[in-house]
Amino acid sequence: MAKKTGQKAIATNRRARFDYEIDDTYEAGLVLRGSEVKTLRGGKVTLGEGYVKVERGEAWLVAVHIPEYSNAGYSQHEPTRPRKLLLHAHEIEKVGDALQKEGYTAVPMELYFKDGRVKLLFGLGKGRKNIDKRRLERDKEDRREMDRYRG
Repeated sequence: MAKKTGQKAIATNRRARFDYEIDDTYEAGLVLRGSEVKTLRGGKVTLGEGYVKVERGEAWLVAVHIPEYSNAGYSQHEPTRPRKLLLHAHEIEKVGDALQKEGYTAVPMELYFKDGRVKLLFGLGKGRKNIDKRRLERDKEDRREMDRYRG
């Protein structure tokens, strides 16, 4: 059987870039159980409430809901269990240092299959205030109008 290549999106957190000013992004592998991978192949996952934390030199994905796989039988997984992220030690240290700074959060942005393995793209950033969000929307709308008038 040929090895799978390329990238297939499972889920994206579209509000991440709107709610947070993302400074840096990281790609990490995930430690998953078989029933979790089967559920992800069906595209069933909720990234909205999730975040990344660093504890005792390990990175963890917390509060991401992967529902139980209906055909798993007796070996089910817990839907919101913390899942270990696979990162290099220097990356974990960088993320941990950034999370210690005031206001920084690690937000999951996209979950996808890459060469047959599940990967998570998460970003480090600060939360935006409502005033910043409104200004961002207004600027985006102004750019659209300018493009419309140009041609």
